[in-house]
Amino acid sequence: MPVTEFQERVYTYLLSIPPGRVTTYAHIAKTLSTSPRAVGGALRNNPYAPDVPCHRVIASDGYIGGFKGEWTKAPSGVNQSMKLRLLRDEGVEFDGEGRLLTTACSVPRKGGVVTTVWFDGPWDLLGSQVKLKTIMEEEVLK
Repeated sequence: MPVTEFQERVYTYLLSIPPGRVTTYAHIAKTLSTSPRAVGGALRNNPYAPDVPCHRVIASDGYIGGFKGEWTKAPSGVNQSMKLRLLRDEGVEFDGEGRLLTTACSVPRKGGVVTTVWFDGPWDLLGSQVKLKTIMEEEVLK
């Protein structure tokens, strides 16, 4: 499925976010010199989810945010429930209203323990570009 150059840029950043970590629409937008709504639009139209992990992007106020076009503060639909499940499977917890429970945790990772769920870099863009190209090529072969 073809995507725009802008979508490719956003998806490259998404692939740099490790499992068990989250960032915000606003943080990615600032990094790309664009708006959070533009980032949200690219995520809403992500044909490679969950391989390109748009579920790791939440609202700046700590709420779960949208997923596959659904947007409400409290998780109310199938898509937001799926986003919560994907994040919980990675060790990121939310309350019943869909708000991030804690910003601190102990998540074992190669080379040590990560002590926060927030991710703001470093962005491995070269490695992520290679991953994205592979995902896109595999999608064409399906």
